[in-house]
Amino acid sequence: MLIAGVPDPGTGVAPPGSEGFLTILQWAANIGLGLGVLGVIVAGAMMAVASRRGEGQEHGSRLMWVLAGCIVIGSASGLVTAVA
Repeated sequence: MLIAGVPDPGTGVAPPGSEGFLTILQWAANIGLGLGVLGVIVAGAMMAVASRRGEGQEHGSRLMWVLAGCIVIGSASGLVTAVA
């Protein structure tokens, strides 16, 4: 099997200067999750003040999309590792 001899590029020594890139990734994850929390708060506030009939499903859908985005942001590293 030729495939068994292919090295995993994820193991080994990180290149010089990669600390700055990791800092940028951490900032991006924190900002994304912060925006996700803000999105949940906004969706909840909109649900609280909705007075017309039939708007509940629209706001519930919006909340589900925000939560799905938070799941993708939180699991981004695992998703990329699984695909790569």
